[in-house]
Amino acid sequence: MPQSMTIHRRIHFHAKGRRRVLRQKPRDDLAAKPDEGRVPRVARLMALAIHLAKLVDSGEVPDYSTLADIGHVSRARITQIVNLTLLAPDIQEAILFLPTIKHGPDQITERDLRPLAAEPDWA
Repeated sequence: MPQSMTIHRRIHFHAKGRRRVLRQKPRDDLAAKPDEGRVPRVARLMALAIHLAKLVDSGEVPDYSTLADIGHVSRARITQIVNLTLLAPDIQEAILFLPTIKHGPDQITERDLRPLAAEPDWA
């Protein structure tokens, strides 16, 4: 004979846009996290540029045009991102280890670095 079982559990919903979403844990159970900030966009783009260049260099992806198709971006945008790898290694490292941003806009953008990446001489 099957036994019935009743489970009592509190669930919490919160609004996300027009939908109501089930919150996994009630707000009381969430530990207060210190505001750690966010990684600057240019640092994420630098990491992406290095990764994309390695994909093409290793032969996993035939060319940057294919990457553009896969990523649903233009070939020009892929070029802009991958051109970050033309920066001097010291500059690349400095970009990758930029401090997190607590609030406000990024202080340096990929667009700011384009002329520097186009410079042919690092010396």
